[in-house]
Amino acid sequence: MEQHQGSVVHLCGFENGQRIESRILEERIQQAVEKGCRVVEIEAFGQHGIGGRLWKGGDQKLHVKISGAPGQRVGSLGFPNSLIEVFGPCSDDVGWLNAGADIIIHGHATNGVANAMAQGKVYIAGNIGARGMTMTKHNPRFSPPELWVLGSAGDYFAEFMAGGVAVICGHEPQERANVLGFRPCVGMVGGKIFFRGPHKGYSKADARLIPIGDGDWRWLCENMQTFLPAIGKTELLETFSDREQWQVLKARGPHEKFSKARLSMAAFHQKVWDPELGKGGLVGDLVDFDRTTIPLITTGLMRRYVPVWENKKFASPCEASCPTGIPVHERWRLIREGRVDEAVDMALAYTPFPASVCGYLCPNPCMQSCTRLNARMPQLDISQLGKASIAAKLPEFPALSGKKIAIIGGGPAGISVAWQLRRKGHEAILYDMRPELGGKISAMIPRSRIPDEVIEAELARVREAIPHVFLHQRLEKSDIQEIREDFDFVVIASGTQKPRVLPIPGKEKLIPAIEFLQRSKAGEAKVGKRVLIIGAGNVGCDAATEAHRLGAEEILLIDIQAPLSFGKERQEAEAAGAKFKWPCFSKAVTEEGLELTTGEVIPADTIIISVGDLPELDFLPEGVETERGFIKVDGNFQTTDPKIFAIGDTVKLGLLTDAIGAGKKAAEKICDILSGKDVQGVSSRSRIDYGRVKLEYFDPRQSIFNGIESCASQCSSCGTCRDCGLCATVCPESAISRQSRDNGTGFEMVADPEKCIGCGFCAGACPCGVWDLAANEPIG
Repeated sequence: MEQHQGSVVHLCGFENGQRIESRILEERIQQAVEKGCRVVEIEAFGQHGIGGRLWKGGDQKLHVKISGAPGQRVGSLGFPNSLIEVFGPCSDDVGWLNAGADIIIHGHATNGVANAMAQGKVYIAGNIGARGMTMTKHNPRFSPPELWVLGSAGDYFAEFMAGGVAVICGHEPQERANVLGFRPCVGMVGGKIFFRGPHKGYSKADARLIPIGDGDWRWLCENMQTFLPAIGKTELLETFSDREQWQVLKARGPHEKFSKARLSMAAFHQKVWDPELGKGGLVGDLVDFDRTTIPLITTGLMRRYVPVWENKKFASPCEASCPTGIPVHERWRLIREGRVDEAVDMALAYTPFPASVCGYLCPNPCMQSCTRLNARMPQLDISQLGKASIAAKLPEFPALSGKKIAIIGGGPAGISVAWQLRRKGHEAILYDMRPELGGKISAMIPRSRIPDEVIEAELARVREAIPHVFLHQRLEKSDIQEIREDFDFVVIASGTQKPRVLPIPGKEKLIPAIEFLQRSKAGEAKVGKRVLIIGAGNVGCDAATEAHRLGAEEILLIDIQAPLSFGKERQEAEAAGAKFKWPCFSKAVTEEGLELTTGEVIPADTIIISVGDLPELDFLPEGVETERGFIKVDGNFQTTDPKIFAIGDTVKLGLLTDAIGAGKKAAEKICDILSGKDVQGVSSRSRIDYGRVKLEYFDPRQSIFNGIESCASQCSSCGTCRDCGLCATVCPESAISRQSRDNGTGFEMVADPEKCIGCGFCAGACPCGVWDLAANEPIG
């Protein structure tokens, strides 16, 4: 039965003469919370798991009040901001796997209280049974889990406890002779236990008694003032204020646990085995050969596998997927080290547009390939770092070498190659037929996607680095031939200017998208109320967004196949109300709109065509070959004329970052030729195997990154050592050490072959995937 009263809901676990299943009751609790109820009163009849998993409450406070007889696992998987209150005793596993809820039990609780708890608080106004506070853990980024017990704790308390704080007050201990039962603290590796009263002893191999220090006492007194009012026992505050009655148990550290010398196998035979069974043991009277113990765990050449530190051998997925090759994980590392300015400036070694492209215009293939996605964790937001790169400072360029390279085209590709050549000390001269520098970035992309001031700031930085820019230059074939003779190299990056058109009647009424976007950005475009766009790719989506801005009320994009548009362009078109329809095949443009091959006429006042563009190549010299309307190049973007390179959309249509990456690659090849290097082909590192990277160290619940520091802290640094020291910590033989390189270029982690047993713990624990196990060299 369910009763509502404002934001309070009353639920009963008994209905129509029958007990409701635990699953059904939980579903009703979840539905009530989802509807906005923040006080849920429950009359329980043995249902399990009440009060857990209520993440639908979000950041709002939620109070679950339980009367009657709740079953096991009250508050299991409890969520932060939840307060779960039981008005009476409780069954097993209260607070099991608690992840942040506060749980109050007004009575006794049985076995397994706070088992495997990671966050939150559990208050017990009575005694608890066996194995309380077992297998707890503590993430240092959050407050440790706490268990407060008014009375005593049963056997095996704090077994395998790995973190948190327990307080056993020992009130009315006459029910039990001791406040801690049989063998507490077995396997304890972390946390503290405050207790008051007698005990039967504890596992001294795992814990030790320590004096209660001033800081611990202040903490206990302050938090006692929260615990006692919560369970309605404020009158006991004075009783519990005698410091001399309290003791503290603390987990031993790993070095404390293993500092005690252990018998070797040979010593065990000599001191234990032989005295008990006689020399030689059960077969001692039958054999007389040498029975010296041979170690089963081998080192050195006897190992089957050896660990190999493969730092930076493989590229991170983000770097490998970036056409420009930006090592994003290295930028996050600099931010973690507090070197934000260096992280921002680093991008200029790869692109002249770190803010415009990485921050606003790129679909970010680096984010789409982030290792975190394999664990269903949100990828890191590189656009935040990209936008911060607007503050990148112009680097110091070397003196000019005397070599000159002509760049035909002042768009992203042309500027990229010119930028990289200037970084290497060569002079780049840009020619462009447009009235302004920047190509599509400045002339076509809608302002809704990138602010003008960002483009202007980055182009100003480019002009400072590359002062020789000649605009309004429409070059003919003879001009290119003359430039070829006057310069060391020529790079063609003129982009695409010729829109594809459909060979259908009325095609002259179609407005090419490239023309529409240019006129729109210049403030010269007009559209009707109904706009139809042929071609539903990203350029078509940009046209749809601009048409909406110009007043279009109905916008339809059609295509012959499922639209290939994606990312921000698609999202903004849909946000503008654009609709998509496919498959559609155009037959003719009429006065009413567009007629399809099916006979359907789609009414439209304005029809824009966006089915791709081609480069204008009439100016090419005779020695430069073309292929299907584009310039033919090799893997380094060198044409059939060795002095001429071609990049960007003149070679193949692609993303802005593809054009920028091509410019960088072509510049590297030109610099190699100018310096006399004979570099055949292009070598690049392969991407690291996703399976080598361990994401268990990162919080999967963090879905929002507030600032670049937040992103940097969650980067696993795939393929590059984070210098965390985990490998050295987990090595059971202490075989791994951090050593500085003799040339002062950093450090390396080294495994001592005389200690290493080839167990692979280092490879299994490394968050970055830097360690690998390789087969050892065969003996003999």
